[in-house]
Amino acid sequence: MGVTRFKTAWRLLALAAVLQTGAAHADSLRVILVGDSTMAPRSGYGDALCARFQPEVECLNLAKGGRSTKSYRAEGLWDAVMALLRDRPAGQTDLVLMQFGHNDQPGKPGRSTDLATEFPANLQAYARDVAPTGATLVFLTPLTRRSFDAQGALRNDLRPWAETTLRIGSERAVPVLDLNRASHAAVQAMGPDEADTLAMLPRPPGPPASPASSVGANNPGFDYTHLGPKGAEVFSGMVQQLLQERLPEMRRWMR
Repeated sequence: MGVTRFKTAWRLLALAAVLQTGAAHADSLRVILVGDSTMAPRSGYGDALCARFQPEVECLNLAKGGRSTKSYRAEGLWDAVMALLRDRPAGQTDLVLMQFGHNDQPGKPGRSTDLATEFPANLQAYARDVAPTGATLVFLTPLTRRSFDAQGALRNDLRPWAETTLRIGSERAVPVLDLNRASHAAVQAMGPDEADTLAMLPRPPGPPASPASSVGANNPGFDYTHLGPKGAEVFSGMVQQLLQERLPEMRRWMR
């Protein structure tokens, strides 16, 4: 094992020990969701995920539609999160679940980031910000879109952003939930018709909105990205399973 890999493995083991000790002795847990519309209220799985925590857990869904790793910070949304983390009461554990990638893709003015340079740098910056607060940051790779090709294969144009998230998580010893891989496999197994039932509204006759359309919480309609109640339940359950597998100490805080 190389020196870099050894250091990363040691940091991950140390982090796991800290998390287990903290969770075992914490009086309370606060969960903060940070991300885009696939996590945000009314268009994502975030509120359904909050409902999966025990009633005594404070769960704040601060994800917002249309945001990227760049625009979430530029608009001051991250400042509000950091203010919460700095004011953490004694005995409370803070868990930040962060998912970006959809709006970091090209073609989104003011939001797109360069995959090779800016996107990883932004994730690194978030990790550096959280570390001194004592909170636990967990990255999630971006939720799959539900767009199939003519042969019935599910496209996955978000995988490069998922791979970069996994790499930065490894480098920074930040736990990563590979939601992209898990959701892609699940939606592929469903097939197009069943996958379409996860959308915000039923599929209309004629061609649907494109996968990257602006449909969302403020512009409801059928598309291949955003989620209705059924989709929110499916993917919040998936996130719960991934979270409990990666951080077993979270089981005590979840239903």
